[in-house]
Amino acid sequence: MTTSGISRRGALRMFGIGALGVAGAGVLGACAPSGAGSATSGDTKSKDFDFTSWSLNEEAAKPSIEKIIAAWEKAHDSKIRAVSYPYNEYLSQLTLKLGGGQTTGAVHLDIAWLAAMAQMGKLADLGTVAGKGGYTDVALSSGTYDGKQYGLPWNTGSIGLIANSKLLEKAGIKKHPTTVEEFEAALRELKGLGGGVVPYAAATKVAQLKDIFPWMQTFGCTLLDGGKVTIGDDASIDAVTWYKKLHDEKLIAADVDRFDARALFGQGKAAFYDDAIIGKGVTSAQSKDKTLADAMQPVERPVLKAGDTPQALLWGGVIAIVKGKGQDAATEFALHTTTDLATTSQYFAERALPPSTTAGLAAPEVAKDTFSTEWTNKITKTATGSPFWQFAQNAQIEEAVAKQVQAVLVGTSKPKDAMKRAGEEAAELIKR
Repeated sequence: MTTSGISRRGALRMFGIGALGVAGAGVLGACAPSGAGSATSGDTKSKDFDFTSWSLNEEAAKPSIEKIIAAWEKAHDSKIRAVSYPYNEYLSQLTLKLGGGQTTGAVHLDIAWLAAMAQMGKLADLGTVAGKGGYTDVALSSGTYDGKQYGLPWNTGSIGLIANSKLLEKAGIKKHPTTVEEFEAALRELKGLGGGVVPYAAATKVAQLKDIFPWMQTFGCTLLDGGKVTIGDDASIDAVTWYKKLHDEKLIAADVDRFDARALFGQGKAAFYDDAIIGKGVTSAQSKDKTLADAMQPVERPVLKAGDTPQALLWGGVIAIVKGKGQDAATEFALHTTTDLATTSQYFAERALPPSTTAGLAAPEVAKDTFSTEWTNKITKTATGSPFWQFAQNAQIEEAVAKQVQAVLVGTSKPKDAMKRAGEEAAELIKR
């Protein structure tokens, strides 16, 4: 990975804030919640600090986090100032505040954002602290950038396949397919059910077509190798050619994103779809079928040939620490929040987000949840982050590739030509 620092302007560009956004940083700051205030310099040993999280802005999540904060304040005679922004604004606001020295304490980050934040040079190295946590190896990897531990893993999961066991049984499929060939055969059996069933509600809209990346990796494309984009190689072409075949045979459907897939699955009209581990709760809650949750099963992504490693995209959140005021206490708070058994068990019970420690996963409250346990053991154990997360242009790279894949699906481009262009566009974006 690159070790060069990222400028504040570069970080802003990552989130679609151009020169006007930089010039208007003060305006954005003026619109920020009242909790976002003091500069990053100050007493590192102060017991008082800020905790910034988008989840504090969400009705379902806020009470659980407020419990954690209140318990810490009482036990340590400290004051935590809660700071929040809506998820869709969170990264741009945080980038402005962090770059301007106005964010302190503990910061909740989506793992896809960690590299960009770390490159700003404001986050503390938590390597010595992380060793105390008992985190799983895959969880630790989610908080690592350029060989350093910048985030303590809070909740670690992945994006993988979910199956509807009712439809599988109806189609006579007695076990989950483990290879691409078996998966394709299963989809054809499911298509035979008729009734408007979409065998695999795969992403086919540009907004979600980054889901093609794990399939490219399944076919052998590394996406990035030694800083060189490998999209355009034979493996990526094979993957997209296969995806096109599924599309043409109506084994997947046109114009589907994550929300469409959840709706189809909730209606009993899709047998497989891709989602994060939270998909079970979200999709079953939206479904009129109150027995759907029991039929939802995590599935290892099929491999090209037996013995290959199943591919999945790492998903989750970490808590990072900003250098400066309250740094020491914020670090201890982050360690407690992510490793204390009573805390992680209660958080799981309330939010169904899997802990990141071996002990947390083994806790009775977590272990008895079969879906979460199977997901962790089948999917998250081999999940990896995207190699493009390290670049400020990650979102643009994903979109560029997605547009070329969609061009193949709708028949306006051939797989070889489209992947060549996708690779070239991604390579150009990385240079910016």
